[in-house]
Amino acid sequence: MKALVIYTSQTGFTKKYAEWIAKRLQADLLDVRDAKKKKKDEFDQYDAIIYGGWVMAGKVTQSKWFLTKAPAWKGKKLAVYVVGASPMEAPDVEASMKKVLTDEQRGYIRAFYCQGGLDYDKMNKPSKMAMKMLISILNKKKDPTEKDKAMVEMISHSYDISDEKYIEPIVEYVIG
Repeated sequence: MKALVIYTSQTGFTKKYAEWIAKRLQADLLDVRDAKKKKKDEFDQYDAIIYGGWVMAGKVTQSKWFLTKAPAWKGKKLAVYVVGASPMEAPDVEASMKKVLTDEQRGYIRAFYCQGGLDYDKMNKPSKMAMKMLISILNKKKDPTEKDKAMVEMISHSYDISDEKYIEPIVEYVIG
């Protein structure tokens, strides 16, 4: 099986997962900017194509490119993995994952979540500002919930909760 892993990464978490997946599957690895430069027929050689992006404001970054191309690849194993700052068991993860694909896309693409983290040193200015605004909004709530307080505590600093074990369902899907 010949596989391709395509990713976009701002702070390194999604790239780290892409590298882990590519290594396990002995797959080719491309940044989405390079994938966009490829000709349509250059994807024909792959049996599986996996796209990885990070979550920003409830959306998977640059996934539109992959999802637009995916209908032409229906005969392949297709997957999207989403890297976010929330722990795997957080209730918002399940709700967010339901929005990654349409019902039709779920018929030929599988979606997976991988917990990553936050790295304020590598984050671009707009993303840092968005995080600061979120922290400010949560801190200004009159009656913050325990969930609000926990979120403020978690996102007030950089952290890494990524783990190679989260690629297992992706690898099993592709090789299975």
